[in-house]
Amino acid sequence: MADETTPPGRGQRLPRSERRAQLLDAALGVFVENGYHAAAMDDIAARAGVSKPVLYQHFPGKLELYLALIDQHTGELEQLVRDALALADNKARINTMTRAYFDFVGQEGAAFRLIFESDLANEPEVRRRLDQIDLTCAEAMAEIIRSETSMDQEEAVLVGVAFVSLAQTSARHWLTHEATLSKETAVRITAALIRRGFGAFPLAGRADAAADIGREGRGDTSGESTGEGAARESVSTPAG
Repeated sequence: MADETTPPGRGQRLPRSERRAQLLDAALGVFVENGYHAAAMDDIAARAGVSKPVLYQHFPGKLELYLALIDQHTGELEQLVRDALALADNKARINTMTRAYFDFVGQEGAAFRLIFESDLANEPEVRRRLDQIDLTCAEAMAEIIRSETSMDQEEAVLVGVAFVSLAQTSARHWLTHEATLSKETAVRITAALIRRGFGAFPLAGRADAAADIGREGRGDTSGESTGEGAARESVSTPAG
């Protein structure tokens, strides 16, 4: 079905879905460059090459446009994480989930800034969406944690939050230092840290799990259930 007609010289007639995608792309650039508060609908319309009324046909206001972008890109991140979970091997899952954050941060357009660095994070609808993607990814990581350790669901989600935070923060750091730090190296080190983090907790099915917890409480890590080899894993080991 054909969409609205734009003024002469300001674009071409497009199907509605294509026009919406074009407007979202233009809005992403304006929001990333200026932040939500300084961005203007006039600027977005001008960048898309449409009239302001055309923009309002698709999005009733600036907040609705911003929320549509949040939904689009949190959906992309969630899909990257779920694709990683589809792998059978837990080591590969961790490596791939870690890489997902680096891939997301490195995408053209810098959409990650709307998710991880939003200047509208205190707006309730934005906050709800940002909290939900964090929880969704942490719960995905918790599935791996529960399969490897004796932790219950709430404990595993807590650790998942920490691991997801590590992956996200490391990816953002890498992006500002990619001239001197390769992506492969950054992913490898971050994934190794996360994998080794499992060594701090009793392994699932271990008969001596209770003893491990007792040693941890006394500050004795000499017999920590790291799988022994896991605790000594070198960060130089390829994350593949």
